[in-house]
Amino acid sequence: MTKQTWWLIGSMLVIHLLMYITFIDNNIFWYLYSGTALVMIALSITSSELDEQMPMQPHLIKGIASGVLMYGLFFIGYTLFTWLPGEVDQTISNLFYQLKPQNAWQLAVLILIIIPAEEIFWRGFIQRNLHQYFSSPISILITAVLSGSVFYFSGEWIWMAAAFAGAIYWGILYAWKRSIPMLILSHLTFDLLFFYLIFF
Repeated sequence: MTKQTWWLIGSMLVIHLLMYITFIDNNIFWYLYSGTALVMIALSITSSELDEQMPMQPHLIKGIASGVLMYGLFFIGYTLFTWLPGEVDQTISNLFYQLKPQNAWQLAVLILIIIPAEEIFWRGFIQRNLHQYFSSPISILITAVLSGSVFYFSGEWIWMAAAFAGAIYWGILYAWKRSIPMLILSHLTFDLLFFYLIFF
């Protein structure tokens, strides 16, 4: 295996370990996940440069529109779950209140560190490197599985499912436009709508 492949495997092991530590105590989740996000960025940029340096402006509308579309799809999915037997909708509501930033510093960390880190690491590093060995659909699928797997330690299957679905959606966008700035804006738009356009 190449050095890049070993770096990819090692990075995944490190992130899984850090996510295990992150979920040990929910009271300090924001502190630990912020640190994990910084490690994601460090692993990504240490390994290689991002493969695109496209300016943000051409992708401004696409980023916002795709974030709104993602929120619309999520809203439809949530509505369908409310019609099904069981407590899936309540599980989603509980996840919402657990994840929502409670103060200004958490919101700032979400916008400035966590969202960029997730897109840089999962799309700009993991998916891009997997694409050297697999087709785009397979690369997107593997990245989505890995992205969901790190949330196994949360103990909530809905968290894993949400991460998997988001990785599929943003993975397709990345394969289409190869623009990390667009993905960051899309992800940010979705999160702000999710947390502050409340429908629970």
